[in-house]
Amino acid sequence: MAVNKEIGSINKTVVMVVCAMAAFVTPFSMTGINVALPTIGKEFALSAVLLTWIVTGNVLAVGIFMVPAGRIADIYGRRKMFIYATALQTVSFIVAALAPNNTVFMTARIIQGIATAMSMATYPAILVSVYPPSERGKVLGINAAAVYIGLSMAPFVGGLLTQYFGWRSIFYLCMIFSIIILIAATWKIKDEWAEAKGESFDIAGSVIFGLALIAIIYGMSLLPAVSGILIFVAGLVFLGLFVVWELRVKSPVLDINLFRNSRVFSFSNLAALVNYMATYSISVLLSLYLQYVKGFTPQYTGIILLFQPVVQAIVAPVAGRLSDKIKPQVVSAVGMVFTTIGLIMFAFITPDTPLVYICISQLVTGLGFGAFASPNTNAIMSSVDKKFYGVASAVTGTMRTVGQTLSLGITTLLFTLYIGHQQITPGPNPAFLQSAHIAFIISAVLCFGGIFASMISGRTPTVNNR
Repeated sequence: MAVNKEIGSINKTVVMVVCAMAAFVTPFSMTGINVALPTIGKEFALSAVLLTWIVTGNVLAVGIFMVPAGRIADIYGRRKMFIYATALQTVSFIVAALAPNNTVFMTARIIQGIATAMSMATYPAILVSVYPPSERGKVLGINAAAVYIGLSMAPFVGGLLTQYFGWRSIFYLCMIFSIIILIAATWKIKDEWAEAKGESFDIAGSVIFGLALIAIIYGMSLLPAVSGILIFVAGLVFLGLFVVWELRVKSPVLDINLFRNSRVFSFSNLAALVNYMATYSISVLLSLYLQYVKGFTPQYTGIILLFQPVVQAIVAPVAGRLSDKIKPQVVSAVGMVFTTIGLIMFAFITPDTPLVYICISQLVTGLGFGAFASPNTNAIMSSVDKKFYGVASAVTGTMRTVGQTLSLGITTLLFTLYIGHQQITPGPNPAFLQSAHIAFIISAVLCFGGIFASMISGRTPTVNNR
């Protein structure tokens, strides 16, 4: 039966298109820069460890501000948060494009991370606020496809722009996209969603959460030094303190009962954390491998890196629709199996590995990741009451960004252990290859464990929204 395209004064299709545009530009801006890392590192004379912080600093900012942004959106309005996020994102692109040194550039990347957190905490919540449960898998699948199209275009376009116009042109292009989204959202989305309006915001909990993430990730970057161990342990202590505080405060930034009362919510988020922790460093490691070990240009590297996200963009809508018919946790678990196989394949790359093998490995990983993401989000968002849509969306995003940050943290640690604070040099580079092999093995083990997290949640029926 056809569903009316209008909900109140809202045209669902318009909302979907605007959210899809936002879902496209975020990964495009984050991943497009990966191909340009060697060029940026050369211009700013950055070591291998500092090079990873160009990505890590951005993702860490996303992780810190995601949950607070989701809670603020539930209280004050998701439309407002989305528009403010897009405006701030536009400013960050301009600053990054004009950055005269690494300090300014890193600052811009952090600002971009904050804006990304605000956006990613709201547009999935806006979608599930507009679409009924029977259509959520479909629309979340379309949204996931937009993400993967951004990921697909980012390596190729980023490599092309870097080679012919310089890496700064990537941010000028992102700025144009962001301005279009800002105009469309302001003009076309008129209604507001704020089911938690009137409730207070937990500032203390937000600060504790932020300190925990900073200490954990920064501590990982200093390992195996004693100072790194101490800072990492301090981060875990802050994380425990955060949980205790959230259980006691009247209006928590993150309602821990969401995890206690729903196995679907808990294990689906755990699966998301593990999946992104296992996969996010793939593009960084492959970009460095293809340019330093294989000696390819940024443009050619971008073309090769197209394979995985293209498959993800094709599979995601199909998986999303499938998750409307059967348990979404089951679909995501199958996706995790394929991702594990792809990671195992990556662990065997050498300087002489044929490009066909690299491309097939990306295809397998892309199939798995495309089958995982939208069903996983569908399971999580369908397990909570609409009052918590913003927070649930933020938690999902936080699992993603924390997983991404930990993934980069593992890579940074391995670079520190095997390469040290020196620049990666062209050629076979045994130290780089050894660190990459270990990173892929660790990721494969993590992803294998994530299969069982998805299977556990799959045995528990989802909770219908009230």
